[in-house]
Amino acid sequence: MLRPARQPTEPAQMTLETLTAPRISTVASPSQKSNEWTAAQARALFELPFADLIFRAQTVHRAHFDANEVQMSTLLSIKTGGCPEDCGYCSQSSKFDTGLKATKLMALQEVIQAAAAAKAGGASRFCMGAAWREPKDRDIDVLCDMIREVKAQGLETCMTLGMLTERQAKRLAEAGLEYYNHNIDTGPEYYEKIVTTRTMQDRLDTLSHVRDAGMAVCCGGIVGMGETNDDRISMLVTLANLPKHPESVPINALMQVKGTPLGTSTPIEGFDFVRTVATARIMMPTSVVRLSAGREHMSEELQALCFLAGANSIFIGPKLLTTANPAKEKDDALWSKLGIRPMDV
Repeated sequence: MLRPARQPTEPAQMTLETLTAPRISTVASPSQKSNEWTAAQARALFELPFADLIFRAQTVHRAHFDANEVQMSTLLSIKTGGCPEDCGYCSQSSKFDTGLKATKLMALQEVIQAAAAAKAGGASRFCMGAAWREPKDRDIDVLCDMIREVKAQGLETCMTLGMLTERQAKRLAEAGLEYYNHNIDTGPEYYEKIVTTRTMQDRLDTLSHVRDAGMAVCCGGIVGMGETNDDRISMLVTLANLPKHPESVPINALMQVKGTPLGTSTPIEGFDFVRTVATARIMMPTSVVRLSAGREHMSEELQALCFLAGANSIFIGPKLLTTANPAKEKDDALWSKLGIRPMDV
């Protein structure tokens, strides 16, 4: 027996304004300034029907960004390996046998050359990472020189060096460092299963020093480390409830490294990854959401869904610190198919 046709619940005439305007629904959506997300509110978003979640994320995205622009960054390891931390995902920990050879801090001229190559390749931001628990005060002078030289090439500057003291953060800011990356990695409830050599509060303290020094915050996490969707939601709630949303939110898919405790973890399911990106976009509407590590193992279709869900930043270049990243030719072909262009800074 045929059922009566379902009656439309919205007007038949839809204008461009009604399609692109932010929509209010029964799912709680606190303002960016309030930063009062609860786990229940975030879970309600995450578990929306997929089409509704993507529509809402894309609507929020278009209210704040050009939907076809993606910010391009390059990441360089300026000091590789030998880190005393026990982060279970990391190839650079001295506690795991990953076959990675530790190196000293890179020479200034090498960093200058790498920055020039990154700019020529289309990057607008140059990120420098060192495998330290925290930098020594004696390292700060040369790090400040690196910042000044990279800025002189017209690139935005970013560093990730581990934990910072208040004084170190101020010195880096005075040298012109614009962004500091310091991820919380995962939700507070799962954190101790990933790392025991520093606490979540240690990470939050560094973020506070970075903010107080006047730098922008780049802070996100890693998924696919054996955590549940509730852990991913908890991570997003922690980020969204910071005193100010991070200007950049990297969502990393674990790159499995042989020899690390998480080297055999089950990868995150694709739709759950997209849901994580979409939920981040809605909860932190003006943050740049970075589709970060893991793109090397993602299909073009999965990446496209992530951009549709509100991701608008990536790393370009052959390597992310020590793991592989898509080749330029592969990325260029995808940008052409999707009509993506680099974001101006």
